[in-house]
Amino acid sequence: MNPADFEFISGLLKDRSGLVLTPDKSYLLESRLMPVARKHGMPGLEELIQAVRGASEGPLVVDVTEAMTTNESFFFRDTKPFDLFREIILPPLLESRAAKKSFRIFCAAASSGQEPYSLAIILREAGAKLDGWKIDIIGTDISTEILDKARAGLYSQFEVQRGLPIQLLVKYFEKKDDQWQISQDLRDMVTYKEYNLLGNLSPLGQFDVVFCRNVLIYFDRETKGKVLDSIAGLMPKDGTLFLGGAETVLGISERFKPIPDQRGIYGVVTN
Repeated sequence: MNPADFEFISGLLKDRSGLVLTPDKSYLLESRLMPVARKHGMPGLEELIQAVRGASEGPLVVDVTEAMTTNESFFFRDTKPFDLFREIILPPLLESRAAKKSFRIFCAAASSGQEPYSLAIILREAGAKLDGWKIDIIGTDISTEILDKARAGLYSQFEVQRGLPIQLLVKYFEKKDDQWQISQDLRDMVTYKEYNLLGNLSPLGQFDVVFCRNVLIYFDRETKGKVLDSIAGLMPKDGTLFLGGAETVLGISERFKPIPDQRGIYGVVTN
């Protein structure tokens, strides 16, 4: 790919999704965009990029953006954050919200749904502690196609083997031909919405817990700060933010502070 085409595509992706595509990741363009070219009946990337140049909006531009921003996900990814949610965050949350018996969780860039469904499983496993509670889990993503997959809750054998304990697979999934489908009651616990993190998030409402893991790593520093400040505006003073292991708020946003001795989770700064 010539430098001008790379610059054009990387600029398009940054404007539409915040994704920063550096030259060392140019190999991703061929692997992810060639299927888009074939879908639209084009022989190669050169023809695809030429067509995108002539279409500022429309299905082709959407397909290119979604192909480059759809990220890998799996159940209970990295394990530790879910342990922290269950053992450190959930107990005081239940205590502080006991009067109204409700709380809300936001999973940003939810991809194919494994993260919000992992949280739904944790909450279902809590059993009688949550009887009578109203819990909303909202998962958002920029990709309509990946959200359709998340809503269906259908996963391959390979996908359910990645991070999902066998006892939970048997308990909460049903075999459907060569795939596994998560139970209807767990699917009903999660609402999926198409949302761009660069846009106005306020219509989503307030959230007590936010998972924004392995998302900021794709943004430049300025965009990271804007996204974090936007998320902070959705949270109460005792809200909790989860970031990925390679992500931090330090030097990026003054709206959050690390929770002592708990890597990867942050509290809201109150003035």
